[in-house]
Amino acid sequence: MSYLFSVTSDESLQKGLIEAVKIISEGGIVAFPTESFYGLGVDATNTEAVENLFQIKKRDHNLPILILISSMSNLPQCVTYIPLSAKRLGEKFWPGGLTMVFQSSPVVSSALTSSTGKVGVRISSHPLAHTLSKALHVPITGTSANISGKPPCLKADQVVEYFNSAVDIILDGGETQGKCPSTILDVTTDPPVIIREGMVKGEEIIKSGIYKKIVNLSNC
Repeated sequence: MSYLFSVTSDESLQKGLIEAVKIISEGGIVAFPTESFYGLGVDATNTEAVENLFQIKKRDHNLPILILISSMSNLPQCVTYIPLSAKRLGEKFWPGGLTMVFQSSPVVSSALTSSTGKVGVRISSHPLAHTLSKALHVPITGTSANISGKPPCLKADQVVEYFNSAVDIILDGGETQGKCPSTILDVTTDPPVIIREGMVKGEEIIKSGIYKKIVNLSNC
């Protein structure tokens, strides 16, 4: 069974983070709460760890996996080009529920991009998820903790039910809010395209004044 670590204080958070960082650095898998659901984190630069993540989720390799970074300053490491409009969007909506899709840099495992050459990037506003990404020197995956096609997890014990011992440690930060996942916006095109509308609505992006037009292909 996975190691279930309850995070109830600053002290327990620090202990949990030390263990989680060690596991991710060694190629393992960590589950942690985000703004919406529990997520699964591995070193996004470690292809073997990424392949293992696809395997335990039973996820089709044609479906890319997003990554989490801790600040805008980390973005150039992960992507080849940052449009000025996307930078402005990040300054407004990050940390938060917006995932932006960029052209991926060679640093990120190609297994994450599903041969698209693109990667979704987000900065989480959840304190635990954000602190975990900040504690590492590499981007981590932020895919939902679920078997593909099954509902994502709101509670740590649901992660245990799905994965048993396949996840090395679960940072139990209590029940998450659920509702919608992050919004996925492809900023490599003009106008940008909403691939999945979730926490950040298309209307909010338009109201920001950064883009005059966006294409919306999906709804939460």
